[in-house]
Amino acid sequence: MDAQIDLRMVITIGGMIASLGGAAAVAKAQIKSITSKLEDIELRLRQTNLKMEKLYTMTETQEQRITVLAAMSSPDQLRRQHMEHAQLQTHVQRLQEDVSHLQKMHNSVHPPVPSARKAT
Repeated sequence: MDAQIDLRMVITIGGMIASLGGAAAVAKAQIKSITSKLEDIELRLRQTNLKMEKLYTMTETQEQRITVLAAMSSPDQLRRQHMEHAQLQTHVQRLQEDVSHLQKMHNSVHPPVPSARKAT
């Protein structure tokens, strides 16, 4: 081989350099495109995460409400409430009887009371 650089070799090396430059430009454009897509995916992932957190919170709240409602309408709780209600009805009936008795004793007439009481 000759150590001379001829025109053919210069054109070949120039073509290779141009080819490398074009490949670098294409790679740079693809990297930019991929980076843009990655940023978009990351944004959507964050939005999805926020939506999931809201749904999780709403689910937890609904579970707590259901637990409270279930406790309120449990057979033991209902039985206890019915017993308290029956006791209250009995007390009210007894108080009505007492008031009726007191009204009959009073007879709707009040004896006159002196305006000035004497000290004893």
